[in-house]
Amino acid sequence: MSVDAPGPDVVVVGAGVAGLSAARLLQDAGRRVVVLEARDRLGGRVHTERVGGRVTDLGASWIHGVDGSAVAEAARAFGLPTVEFTVGGYQVDSRPIAYHAPDGSRMTDAEAARFASDVHAVDQTLVGVIGDSGPTDSYRDVVERAVAEQGWEADRAERVREHLAHRSEEQYGVAADELAAHGLDDDTIEGDEVVFPHGYDELPARLAEGLDVRLGHAVTAVSRDAEAVVVTTADDASAVPFVAGAAVVTVPVGVLQAGTITFDPALPDRHREALGRLRMNAFEKVVLRFPERFWDEDVYAVRQLGPAGRWWHSWYDLTRIDGEPTLLTFAAGPVARAIRGWSVEQVTASVLEQLRRLYGDRVGEPTSVLVTAWQDDPWARGSYAHMLPGSTTADHDDLAEPVDGVLHLAGEATWTDDPATVAAAMYSGHRAAERVLARPVPIERLWA
Repeated sequence: MSVDAPGPDVVVVGAGVAGLSAARLLQDAGRRVVVLEARDRLGGRVHTERVGGRVTDLGASWIHGVDGSAVAEAARAFGLPTVEFTVGGYQVDSRPIAYHAPDGSRMTDAEAARFASDVHAVDQTLVGVIGDSGPTDSYRDVVERAVAEQGWEADRAERVREHLAHRSEEQYGVAADELAAHGLDDDTIEGDEVVFPHGYDELPARLAEGLDVRLGHAVTAVSRDAEAVVVTTADDASAVPFVAGAAVVTVPVGVLQAGTITFDPALPDRHREALGRLRMNAFEKVVLRFPERFWDEDVYAVRQLGPAGRWWHSWYDLTRIDGEPTLLTFAAGPVARAIRGWSVEQVTASVLEQLRRLYGDRVGEPTSVLVTAWQDDPWARGSYAHMLPGSTTADHDDLAEPVDGVLHLAGEATWTDDPATVAAAMYSGHRAAERVLARPVPIERLWA
């Protein structure tokens, strides 16, 4: 293969935060860049719906910890407003939370504090238990050991066990027995968490400014040799493929695994083996807006303990974002798979049944309900990736290793320290750009 001007120097596949970050830095460094995006919009799994004056983030919502976060710095530099909302990491007591006992009654502050203390005790034990775990242990395995070490009576142990199972589901959209024992090792948050009242998609929109982004261009094949890559799209089989000196592919793990894009030659064993130890999750949002507030004042979240909370156990009060009484809950892991294909009316009835168990007739009919379907999105095939039992954190790094010096994979699943986040996507795009350029580039160039 050979590269003839005036074609692009680099083809970036995917106009999510990873792809746009890579493209922006490469173009800033003087490279000719084309971004190919299968969807008819920017952002990938950062997607905001605007209907009737309402703004709803269907994909990513939070910056999980603003301290030292490049995403937070970019948001500030771009002038994007944010609202503090520090419970997105499934914290047990970081902000006021209304806890309900298994019988549905509101727990006292002292009871809730004792429960939170129990969770913290098991978390401390978990550090050592995970360190001593075997290569195929699941998160459920290590939780069982850590809880057993406390020597508590059955009900007390079960409440904490439930909480940690829900943590696995809400943090990674997967049941605890399907998540690697160390799959939550990166679950640390530095500083407050924030959300975007005007929509998270303002970030990719700003990153895309000045870039050559081709929407509706679904890539079907990437061929390479030691000199160049040829990227073929499905929009017009007779069109001339894009030929460039390098390609950065940022599609989600689920798309790579589905074979939607053919690689010729195939990806090396190292990459394919790493892919085999990762999975896209099942994780959907349910956003309910109400004519008036019926839940507790001055709380960030409502939580139901006990067997009744197996499906719907946590609701997040989004009212502070725009003033309209709004609750967000998640269908995560087994629940998301169970409701797949349900109508909005079926999901609404299921959620309201549980809310009425807590608040009775005060729960009115919602004025609107939104249910996402990332599992059925062909360009995502889930919300984000998680580590299977048997994986190691090195799998993220292996997936990002350059191939033949011309092909680079990026995206949240290729970043080890904080995968499954917008920050991971941004950092991975930055790394890919540096590798293409073969020199360091300040990430601040994204918003300079």
